[in-house]
Amino acid sequence: MSGRIVLAHGGGGRLTRELVRSLFIPPLTNEYLAELGDAAVLPPVSGRLAFTTDAFVVDPPVFPGGDLGYLAVCGTVNDLAMVGAKPIALSWALILEEGADEDLLRTVTAGASRACREVGAPIVAGDTKVVPRGKGDRAFVTTAGLGVVRQTPLSDRLLCPGDEVLVSGPVGDHGATVLAARHGLGGELVSDVAPLWPLVDKLLASGVEVHALHDPTRGGVATVCYEVAERTGLRVELEEEAIPVRPSVRAVMEVLGLDPLYVACEGRFLAFVAAGQGEKALAVLRGHPLGQQANLVGKVKLRQPGEAPVVLRTAFGPLRPLDLLSGAELPRIC
Repeated sequence: MSGRIVLAHGGGGRLTRELVRSLFIPPLTNEYLAELGDAAVLPPVSGRLAFTTDAFVVDPPVFPGGDLGYLAVCGTVNDLAMVGAKPIALSWALILEEGADEDLLRTVTAGASRACREVGAPIVAGDTKVVPRGKGDRAFVTTAGLGVVRQTPLSDRLLCPGDEVLVSGPVGDHGATVLAARHGLGGELVSDVAPLWPLVDKLLASGVEVHALHDPTRGGVATVCYEVAERTGLRVELEEEAIPVRPSVRAVMEVLGLDPLYVACEGRFLAFVAAGQGEKALAVLRGHPLGQQANLVGKVKLRQPGEAPVVLRTAFGPLRPLDLLSGAELPRIC
């Protein structure tokens, strides 16, 4: 029978030691973590370092296609990949609620271990805290990630009019899957959560002139494009019919009254590439399992005074402005 987390598991004594050594260390072990020191001492690297931090609060913590642990590692390494950084090490800390099921923790830890193996970056440091019953929701995860950039860092500052916009696959899969699981909608939805570095690495090595990459997590594709347009002063024009959305995702979004362009993805990215490089980039992406359904979805243009930062050319031809959402429609999604 599965055990339950008690406050003493976070107290630093015998139960903490047993939890770490029996539940966390076996699936996550590596030469750095095995030291169980106050900090991990890593080997020197060649190249500029990239550093990121994140927190993950998905509900339910286990969903079709992934779990909280897998999501946490993928989300962290994907943030590194978006600046062209190869992930090399992560930290992983859990906030557990008193009464949480140890079987859930085993699932979450196994998911984190699987993601680390897929991307080739170990968890080298970690921590566990326990809060009283009712002060949390089973388990939260906070992370940090370290990567190395060996080429020119990607940046929105490189964008210019004429750049082409691609998406690496169908959008909205993760958000729709989590929401369907939360509301008992059933169906065959599976989250898109995946570590993106292998696909990004292939794109960067292809010779395509990549200016910027972004993963459309909270807020989805529309929010990412809005933020890019605001930072650059340019205009992003998307083509509605070119943006891949699975029929099952669209069906869930219609039931819940949501727009898939504002729903989180956890295994997709938007690529902004130089004018004339879109088709070459598309061929590269479609040659990898994670990018087989990639598509060209828009362009970057000059923005005239008074124009909307982001517009969607609808299936009927007119342009529809895409603004930021004013509320929090999708709580605890990632």
